[in-house]
Amino acid sequence: MMGRSSLVLLAALAIVLPHGGAGARTRIASKASAPVESGPTLAPFQHIRFCLQYPDDCRSNSAESERIDLTSRSLELLERVNQRVNASIVSKSKAYGSSLEDTWTIAPDRGDCNDYAVTKRHELLRRGFPSSALRLSVTKTAAGIGHLVLVVVTTKGDLVMDSLADAIQPWQSTDYQWLKIQSARDPHYWVGIRSPAAATRPLAHS
Repeated sequence: MMGRSSLVLLAALAIVLPHGGAGARTRIASKASAPVESGPTLAPFQHIRFCLQYPDDCRSNSAESERIDLTSRSLELLERVNQRVNASIVSKSKAYGSSLEDTWTIAPDRGDCNDYAVTKRHELLRRGFPSSALRLSVTKTAAGIGHLVLVVVTTKGDLVMDSLADAIQPWQSTDYQWLKIQSARDPHYWVGIRSPAAATRPLAHS
């Protein structure tokens, strides 16, 4: 097990990387633009710990596609995984304090939004979805509360798998403030997101 000082060092190193209701149905009308990325930023400290505990979920493959072909079959699978994970974990707040006791955990009996998001990503990786198209994203809710979701990058836009909704929706249909997202090139690294209102053109996925 790594000491706390080593974990803090990893968090510091993560700052730099060249960035290149149940049963509800999802309606995807047209291809939507992607969140606008502003440049490299610090990975969430708890995500660094997560990658140490679950290294297979943090591997990258440059040969993978950065988008999922969104068909009726793949959309149905995304909806099914989203609804199943939402139903399988009992919501519970965590305190990510200096004791380092609480962590992001795959498939716990009880957990918070972080556990829902990493569990969904894990399930989709197991089913053969490309890592580069499954990107965790840090947001703030309309109430100003930090919230983690899974963004699925598809040929018809970026879709959000959320612990607060069983229906998957395009990212810009949410009322979240988007803060940062995993790099598509390497899931260990993260990039900041500019406010859509300030966006002048979409950037290429990192």
